[in-house]
Amino acid sequence: MFQNPCRLLSTLTLFTVLLWLPIVASSAAPVPAPPTVAGTGHLLIDFDSDRILSSENADQSLEPASLTKIMTAYVVLREIHEGHVTLQDQILVSKKAWRTPGSRMFIEVGKKVSLETLLKGMIIQSGNDASVALAEHVAGSEETFANLMNEHAQRLGMFNTHFANSTGLPAEGHLTTALDIALVTKATIKEFPDFYAWYSTKEFTFNDIKQKNRNRLLWRDDAVDGVKTGHTEAAGYCLVASAKKDGMRLISVVMGTQSEDARAKESQALLNYGFRFFETHRLYGAGDKLTTTRVWKGSKEQLSLGLNQDLFITIPRRQYKNLQASMSIDPKIMAPVNKGTTLGKVTVALEGETILETDLVALEAISEGGILQNIKDTVLLLLE
Repeated sequence: MFQNPCRLLSTLTLFTVLLWLPIVASSAAPVPAPPTVAGTGHLLIDFDSDRILSSENADQSLEPASLTKIMTAYVVLREIHEGHVTLQDQILVSKKAWRTPGSRMFIEVGKKVSLETLLKGMIIQSGNDASVALAEHVAGSEETFANLMNEHAQRLGMFNTHFANSTGLPAEGHLTTALDIALVTKATIKEFPDFYAWYSTKEFTFNDIKQKNRNRLLWRDDAVDGVKTGHTEAAGYCLVASAKKDGMRLISVVMGTQSEDARAKESQALLNYGFRFFETHRLYGAGDKLTTTRVWKGSKEQLSLGLNQDLFITIPRRQYKNLQASMSIDPKIMAPVNKGTTLGKVTVALEGETILETDLVALEAISEGGILQNIKDTVLLLLE
C-alpha cells in the first residue's frame, strides 16, 4: 500500500508526539483486552514504533531490584564506546565489591578480573559483586557511578528514576518505573546490538562455578533474547523480557510479582498477546522523498519533503490494507529554508481514526535566490 508515497500522500513529532501513547484498535478490527498481570506494574511496547500495547501503573515509582543492572551495563557500554575503558581492562577486586551481598559471580578480593568477564558476570549471573567492581573501575566509587547512572537516565528521558547504587540492593530513594526501564532497555538494544547478544546467554562459568541465567523465558521461547531479572523482598520478582518474531520486536516489563514462575508466566502472556494480535510495519524511511513543494524567492523553486527518521507503525493484525495516509504542507514557504525544518505534517489513519502524526521536514537546504528570482516571485505572489 505504501509503495507510492506521492500518490498516497496526495492530500497534502513522530516519537515526541507518539511516544508511549496506547494503541487504539479500529472498530472494524476489535482486539481483545490484554491479559491481567499479577504485579505492581507492567508495560508492553513495540520496540520500533514505541506503541504501548498494554500497561498498568507504568509510571508508578517502584523498587527495581536487579533491573538496575540494565542501566549499570548501559553506562559501562557507553564508557567503552567513548574510549574511557576497554574490555581488556584488568580490574582489581576491592573488599567492598567482594563483600557485596546478594547474587554474585564469586570474584575474590585482591585479584584482577577483566572488564569483559565482570560485565558478563553481571549480565548473565546478575553478580552484585561484579556490579560494584565495574562501578568502582569506571567512576572511582559506586557513589560517583550512581551519579553517572542518573545523568544518563535524564538524557534518556527517565524522569521518574533515581539510582543510589549499581546493584539494585534496597536503598532510600532508589526507584524507577516500568516505563523508564523500558527506555534504557530500548537504548541498550539499539545502541549496542553486539553486546546485547550477551543477554541471551543461558549460563556462564567463573571460578569453576557454573550459574544459569535467571531469565526462564530463554529456555521456553526461542524468540526471547533477553533481558534481565530482579528480586528483593521489597521489589518482588521482576523481569524485563524482549523477543523478536517475524521482524517485530517487543519489550515487556513486569514488576512486583510473587515468584520466579509468576514473573516468567506474566511476561510470556504479554509477549504472546502482542505477537498474536498486532503487527508492526515500516512505512517510510528516513530521508525518503515523499513529495515536493514550491519555495518562493529561493535559489530553487522545488523543495523535497520527507521524514527525519524511519516511520514505524503498530496496528491490529490484518489491518494494513485499511491504513490511509495524508499530509498537510505549510503555505507559501519562503527561502531560506534549512534542512530539517518542519514544514508540515504526515497523518496516518485507520478506518478514519488518526493513529499517528509526525513532522514533514525539508530534506535539503535552499538559500535565498537572486534579485531576478525575488522580483519574479514577488509579482507572482501579488497575482495569487
